[in-house]
Amino acid sequence: MWDEPRPPNPPVRVWRDWALVGLLVPIALLEGVLRPDLPWRVVSVAVTIGLIPTLLWRRSRPLLVVAIVFGTTSLAPLLTGGDSAETYTMGYLLIVVYALVRWGSGREAVIGLTIMLVAVCLSIVFDRLAPADAVAAFAVVFSAVTLGGAFRYRARARMRELDQVKLLEREQLARDLHDTVAHHVSAMAIRAQAGIAISASRPNAATEALHVIEAEASRALAEMRAMVRVLRRDQPADLAPGRRVTDLRQLADQGTSGLSVDVDISGDLGDLPPSVEAAIYRLAQEAVTNARRHARHATRVEVQVTADDTSVHLRVSDDGDTGSIRPPGPPGYGLIGMVERADLLGGTCEAGPDPDRGWTVTAALPRSGAAE
Repeated sequence: MWDEPRPPNPPVRVWRDWALVGLLVPIALLEGVLRPDLPWRVVSVAVTIGLIPTLLWRRSRPLLVVAIVFGTTSLAPLLTGGDSAETYTMGYLLIVVYALVRWGSGREAVIGLTIMLVAVCLSIVFDRLAPADAVAAFAVVFSAVTLGGAFRYRARARMRELDQVKLLEREQLARDLHDTVAHHVSAMAIRAQAGIAISASRPNAATEALHVIEAEASRALAEMRAMVRVLRRDQPADLAPGRRVTDLRQLADQGTSGLSVDVDISGDLGDLPPSVEAAIYRLAQEAVTNARRHARHATRVEVQVTADDTSVHLRVSDDGDTGSIRPPGPPGYGLIGMVERADLLGGTCEAGPDPDRGWTVTAALPRSGAAE
């Protein structure tokens, strides 16, 4: 635990943090006014309100916040002649304990928990805290620590799942590229053998074979440059060509749910790299599959592919009930894989509800099939 790093990308201060601070301040003031048994009223309320702003830094500086909070509460009795200066509102300190375990590094968590333990022990030694109350305090603090640890490792588990999805998508793309390169190399080998076989009777055949080999080699080199950017798992080479944009018309024949799929392909789609054609097909296939699974009350899915001089555009939309599909939350693994595949080829992929009805997936890939 000592060497464990901080969780990545902690949330910055958001409006909820400011709202929490703005809510706790009047609560502390009300407790100071309405609570009749509160000792050292002014000091207690001042300490409580003074520590509330530390909540704004509980994620970015968890150890510093813990040191300030528990150091202040331990020294406050010096101003009250040994009496406790704590209020009920200071229960918000449990948020600080939670944030220490949730967002701090392992070293910060160990040091922060040690500071808290020392503060509680000092309270017991100076008779500011009864042993029975100390047991209750430890139970409450332990609950906050457990909750922080649970959310920390739950987030880590989800990150591992997302990384696995991205890795699988990279491997799939690498296998597609590998098979494409193998196809080009096979074509070069066959053409070279044919040129050698007929070179005696047709001297010009060698020149023709070299032109074909040069073209195939250029395509294979472009695919290999894209392949080295992604991970792959050893798989036997499939010499058959992969999916093409024209194969999208098959999606209209795969429906068994009563959902009609209309495919419209337009523009100049010639000379597209196989990786781009395969990616367009896979993105459209995943989008149509998601529509069939999740688009409630949908009757139609439209798949549109257009191309210009620099890029290929895909749009898949359905007419489902937007209010009943895909509740807000983290993106699903299918969408994450789609975004990953488009990004690996230098393109973009986005998905979201339409303003009126339905759900739309859009993607744009460069014709070159590689990021700049």
